[in-house]
Amino acid sequence: MARHFLSLLDLSSEELRSIITRATELKSMLHNGESYTPFQNKTLAMLFDKSSTRTRVSFESGMAQFGGHALFLSSKDTQLGRGEPVEDSARVLSRMVDIIMIRTFAHETIERFANVATVPVINGLTDLVHPCQLLADLQTWFEKRGDIRGSTVTWIGDGNNMCHSYINAARLLDFNLRIASPKGYEPNQDILKAASNKIYFTHDAVNAAKNSDLVVTDVWASMGQEEEQKQREKAFASFQVNAELMQHANKDALFMHCLPAHREEEVTTDVLEGAQSVVWDEAENRLHAQKALIEFLLLL
Repeated sequence: MARHFLSLLDLSSEELRSIITRATELKSMLHNGESYTPFQNKTLAMLFDKSSTRTRVSFESGMAQFGGHALFLSSKDTQLGRGEPVEDSARVLSRMVDIIMIRTFAHETIERFANVATVPVINGLTDLVHPCQLLADLQTWFEKRGDIRGSTVTWIGDGNNMCHSYINAARLLDFNLRIASPKGYEPNQDILKAASNKIYFTHDAVNAAKNSDLVVTDVWASMGQEEEQKQREKAFASFQVNAELMQHANKDALFMHCLPAHREEEVTTDVLEGAQSVVWDEAENRLHAQKALIEFLLLL
C-alpha cells in the first residue's frame, strides 16, 4: 500500500527528523558535485490547481537531479479541469507514474485523490496545510541552530495553512509555538486544540515575539483571497514584522517567510533582507527537503 504525505502528521517524529537530516546530506552531495540518480525512469506527476514558483521548480529540478522525470499538469491541461472525478484521475495516473504531487485548494480534494491512488501522493499545498514548506523551514533551522526541541517559535499573522503546519510541527518536534493573529483570523480550532500543550495564542504580536528564537510570517491575503486584500490590510496593520517587533525577540532570533513576500505589508524590506533573515536558504531548501521526501516515499 502506498505511503502518502498529506500532512506532517503522516510522519512520526523520528521519520521527520530523519528526512530533515537526509535533506542536508542531499544538499551537501549536490553542492559537492556528486551525482546521485536512484530514480532513473521514474516519473513524478505534478498537478497544479494553484500556480507556484518554488513548488514547481523545486520538485521538477529535484526529480531531474535524481535521474527521473517530472510532468507539469495544470487544471487547464487535464481532464480534472473539465470535471473528471478526482478518483478517476487518481486511478489512471497511478498506472502511469510513480509518484504524484498535488497543489490545490480544498484539502478534501487531495484526501479523495490519495484514498484511491496506488502510488505515493504528496501535498504541495492545500488551503488547510503546507507540509512541504515546513520541511524546508525545519531543515533551515536545524542547519543554523541544531534540533528545534525546546525552542520558542513565533507565528505572526493569519491562522492559515502555514500556521496549521507549524502547529503540527510543534506537536512532532516538541517546540513551543506562540501564535499572534487578528481577531477573526485565528487558526482552525480543532488543529489548535490537538496541540494545546505546545501553543500560546494571543492577539498581540509584540507579546508573542518576546524572547522568541524564530519569528515567522506569511502574506496577509493568500492566493484566492485577493478580494479581501483591503479588509485584511486594516485587520493586520499591527501584525507587521518590522525591526521594532524583532527587537522583542532574542538577539540571535531568525526570521523566516515562505515567500513570495509583500514587502512593507507583512514584513519590511529591512527585516526580509536583514542579518536575521534566512529566507533565501529557506527557499533553496525546498529543493533538498523535497528530494529527501521523494526518496523516503519511493524507497519504502
